Formats: sequence, C-alpha cells, structure tokens
Amino acid sequence: MKIASYNVENLFDLQKSGHEYLEYVPDTSANWNKRTYKIKLHNIAKVIKEIDADIIALQEIESLEALKDLRFTLKQNGLYYQYYKIADKKNTTVKVALLSKIPFVYAKELSVTPTFKYRNILESKSTINKKDIYLFINHWKSKSGPESRRIVSAKALQKRIKQLGYDKNIILLGDFNSDYEEYKKFERKRKHNDTNGKTGINHILKTIEQNKEASLANYEKENFYNLWYDTKEDKRFTYIFRGEKEALDNILISQSLLKREKVYYKNSSIISYNPTYLLKGKSINRWKTNRNKPYKHRGEGYSDHLPVVAKFIVTD
Repeated sequence: MKIASYNVENLFDLQKSGHEYLEYVPDTSANWNKRTYKIKLHNIAKVIKEIDADIIALQEIESLEALKDLRFTLKQNGLYYQYYKIADKKNTTVKVALLSKIPFVYAKELSVTPTFKYRNILESKSTINKKDIYLFINHWKSKSGPESRRIVSAKALQKRIKQLGYDKNIILLGDFNSDYEEYKKFERKRKHNDTNGKTGINHILKTIEQNKEASLANYEKENFYNLWYDTKEDKRFTYIFRGEKEALDNILISQSLLKREKVYYKNSSIISYNPTYLLKGKSINRWKTNRNKPYKHRGEGYSDHLPVVAKFIVTD
C-alpha cells in the first residue's frame, strides 16, 4: 500500500468566493482563468499519476470544486480515485483533502480551534483485510508565525490520538511547516522560539527518541516515528528555501506500524518524489507568477513543495 502527501500550492477554483488571495480572483488582470487553471490541474495531475498512491493527502486545495476538478483530470489521465474528502467546514483560504482508492469507514474533520486562524485536520479510518488504519492530514501554521501556533495544532492532534489509543495503526502526514528535527533549528532561528525550545512535531508528538533507521528503532511507548530517519540525510527534503533543503512535509507513524505484524511500514521505502522536471537548478520548479505586484500567472510550473511517499505492507 502506497501512501503519499503533496502540498500542491494554491489549487484555487474559478468561482469567486471572497476568500481568495488577490492573484487568484478569477478572470482579472492576474491571469487566473480557465486556461491557467487547466494547466495547473494538468501539471499537478501529472505528478500524482506518476506517484500512483493508494491514498494521497493533499494540502492547499481551495474547495470541493477544485478537488473534484483535480479528481476528474486524474480520471481523464487514467488514474481513478473513487473516494475523496475535503476539510471544508471552515472557510479557511486553503484546506486539506484526501484522494483514495480504498474506501473509508469514515472521514471527518478534527477542529483545532473554532477560529479561522487554524486549519482543521482531516481524520480518516480505513479497514484493509480486517485491519484498521487511521490517517490524520495536517497543514500547520507557516513559519511566518512562532512555534506556539504549531503547538496548538499538535496538541489538538495529541488529544484525539489519546482518545483513539496509541496502540492503533496511526499515520500522521502533511505539511507540518516543521522539520523532522525542528528543535535543533531553534538554535539558529530564535524568532520562532517562543516556547522555551519545545516544538509541536518533536515534543508534543514525541519524535525525538527514535532517530535511527526503522530497522534499528526501539519501541518507545506513545512516541511517533518520523519516517525521514529511514532514508539518507541528503534525501530528507520536500522544500528549498534560499538554497537550503528543508523537510516541511512529514510522515509520522505510531509504534504498531514498526512492529512488522499484520500491517506495517516497509523499511527504506520513504522518498521525496523529485524527478528532474520538478527541480529547476537549485530550486523547486514551482508554479510561476511574475515577481512584481500585482502578481500575474504565467501558466508554468507545479508546486513549491515536493511530494513525500512511503509504502506499507498489509498481510492477508
């Protein structure tokens, strides 16, 4: 079973809702129109089709309409996701979503706070060969804000996981806007550290204790294992900021998925999906607008993030 996560960078539809970024108001001088929208859909669908995941988590989808258009574009290109869901109960500008070949027992939203400051998390449960798998799709606050804002999302996630039980098969994935060793980056980026060095991804979700490859990871109760530790250090990235590679997108798993029983993570299978066309020099081949305001879409590129992909074994 292949599971992936991809921040597709602002997939907005062509309906004017009043929540768009200015350059995504349709049919203006910003050039967001039927032509550029179709190019964006085609380009993102190309990446997703090549990955061909059984389940793919998506971030930065504006609406159900945009998700359906992406799903239709994929179907036109030979990849059909029968099951889909978007966290759209809250009118945040962009949202998380899910495409799946595997049916859900349920898919529902987990509210982080009642305000629009925090995007809802999307929770799903699937049963494969009588084995339950829980997914939580995240898009935490960006680095424009301090770590305390990401801790709010982490604590909401932690509370729900405690309700389910840490012994369940749980996969946390998405754009955490946090490196797998965010606590170490705090030493250099003090402006984010308003939490006495504590981070959502490392301290609340407890990912510090297991920092070896999966085959060597010891059981650590109530800890999550970050799959980035199961590949070479120079391969651990989905984002490039000013020439520096970063792993903002992560896949974390509960301890049961390390046990190699019934359903489990396939060792050494995590990758940053980065074919040559998704890279441009020392940067990612992102969706292009002109540099000067008002921004204008050029109808070129993909996303400013790379997908992250991992495989799991499900026994009979």
